Amino acid sequence: MKAIILSAGQGRRLLPLTESIPKCMLPVHDRPLIRWQIDALTQCGIEDITVVVGFGADQLEAWLAGLGGLPGPQRVRTLYNPFFASSDNLVSCWVARAEMQEDFLLLNGDTLFEVAVLKRLLAAPPHPVTLAIDAKERYDDDDMKVVRDGERLVHVGKKLPLDQVNAESIGMMTFRGDGPRLFRESLERALRNPQALKQWYLSLIDALAKDGAVWTQSIQGLGWAEVDSPTDLERASRQVASWSATA
Repeated sequence: MKAIILSAGQGRRLLPLTESIPKCMLPVHDRPLIRWQIDALTQCGIEDITVVVGFGADQLEAWLAGLGGLPGPQRVRTLYNPFFASSDNLVSCWVARAEMQEDFLLLNGDTLFEVAVLKRLLAAPPHPVTLAIDAKERYDDDDMKVVRDGERLVHVGKKLPLDQVNAESIGMMTFRGDGPRLFRESLERALRNPQALKQWYLSLIDALAKDGAVWTQSIQGLGWAEVDSPTDLERASRQVASWSATA
C-alpha cells in the first residue's frame, strides 16, 4: 500500500506561526508534524509516500529531499497543487489522482496519530473505502462528524444533525479493491463543476456511502490529534510526548 499526504494548505488559523512555514512543518514536541506521519507510515511498512504540496512548497521539498534513509528520497514524491490558495482539499486529491491506481492510504497533513492508530486501520476488513473514526460525548461545529449504521458509513460532514451523529472522522482512510477507481471517477466528475474548488474531498466519500462502498474503523482509545490552531498545537505537543517513536 502507498500513502498520499495532503499538505498543500498554509493553515491560516495558525498564523502567525504559519506566516513563512507550511503547517505540516511546524514543530511538534521534537520534530516537524510531517515527520511524525512519515515515521509512523514507515514503521507500518508503508514507504511509498506522495505528499501534495502548495504553500511553502520549495521549503517542504528541500526538507523532504534531506530526509535520507528513512525512507529514501526516491520513495517520497511531491505533487504541486497550483490552486492551493483558492481551493480546498478536493483539488489536492485531484492533483494526486494518478497515484490512485492501486490500494492507498489518504491522510490529512494536519493529523497526528500514534502508530497503533494506523495499525488498527490497516488491519480492518478490506472494504472499498474505510474511514478511521473516533467517538466522544459531544461534537462541535469544527468536527468532521459521522453517522454510521453499525460499521457502515451513512454520512460524513460538518453540518449533520447532532442527534444522529455517533462518531467523527480523524482524517485518515484506506482505499482498496474497487475503492481507488470509485474515488478517481468521483474526482473526475466533481472537477467538471466549478463549485468543486471549494469542496472537501469527504463530500465525495459521503456520496459514495450511499452506494454502500464506505465503512468505518474505530480507533477509540488510541492517541491522535488534529492541528488547526495554536491551542491544538500546544495540546498535540504534550500528547505526542507520551508516544513511543519506536512503537
